[in-house]
Amino acid sequence: MENDNYYNMPEPEGSGMHNITPKIAPVGAAFLGLLSVFILYQIIGSLLSLAIFGMDMKNADVNALRWLTTSGQMLFILLPALVLSKWIYTDVTYIIRARLPKLGDVSVFSVGLILLVPMLQSYLYIQNYAIEKLATSNNTVSALKKFLDEFDKIVSQSYGSLLKSNSLFDSVAIIAMVAVVPALCEEVFFRGFVQKSFEFKLKPLFAILVTSVFFGLYHFNPYEIIPLVSLGCYFGYAVYKTNSIVVSMSLHFLNNLTAVIALFMFGTDELVNTTPVSASDLHFSVISFFASGALFALYLIFIEKYYKMKVKQ
Repeated sequence: MENDNYYNMPEPEGSGMHNITPKIAPVGAAFLGLLSVFILYQIIGSLLSLAIFGMDMKNADVNALRWLTTSGQMLFILLPALVLSKWIYTDVTYIIRARLPKLGDVSVFSVGLILLVPMLQSYLYIQNYAIEKLATSNNTVSALKKFLDEFDKIVSQSYGSLLKSNSLFDSVAIIAMVAVVPALCEEVFFRGFVQKSFEFKLKPLFAILVTSVFFGLYHFNPYEIIPLVSLGCYFGYAVYKTNSIVVSMSLHFLNNLTAVIALFMFGTDELVNTTPVSASDLHFSVISFFASGALFALYLIFIEKYYKMKVKQ
């Protein structure tokens, strides 16, 4: 049997103890949430889309599709996170860390995001270049690549019409759908309910990592799984250090907003082209990856020291 005192979880930055007695085991709660949201959002949400619009998504009403996508995130991701937090833990505010961050928290982690994104873009180029080269010499890799390309094409086509902007209204609707609503819904669910549930049982590093793996998988983007997991880890780290879901929401919003702006300006959500072109481009990407990675690692050391100093004050 587990000791009830086990659930007296201290906040990461020494803010005191908080007594929580979950109705079910926290890890079980996390997996219950993951399974529930997968069924609700990915399966039931997809069936609803098919029932309303049919198979011909290209000719469906774009604004209606945007509304359905946005409302689906709120009903099938955000709402389950809040309901499960209330039912299992009672104290929703504590579980999802619904508190304003301290002055400077968002800025500190935003700088880290600026350093992290170029590293992930460079990684994508290196990864895609390697896959392209392996596919030309290995039949298994070639077959896997064709499957992933088809899957990626289907996903891209599903959202392609939703991201086309022909007016100011379209641009605002796209920003709301891609940047605002996911930042709210996904962060409350993943960094709020799921990560906090894992933190009751696992060490913070593993709780962040496990949550981030599921965060990456839930996006169904095979080529970007590692960058998505990396972003999830950074968001989770930011929430853990600041004890505020607002910080990860801000980072999530900034990351997605940058992708939307790149889409409007360049016709792609990538600030740097990650389609393999030449060996010289590969060399530049390798240098960029290690350089930006070193800067990001140094900045993480700064963050650690910064928050240790804040605790002592």
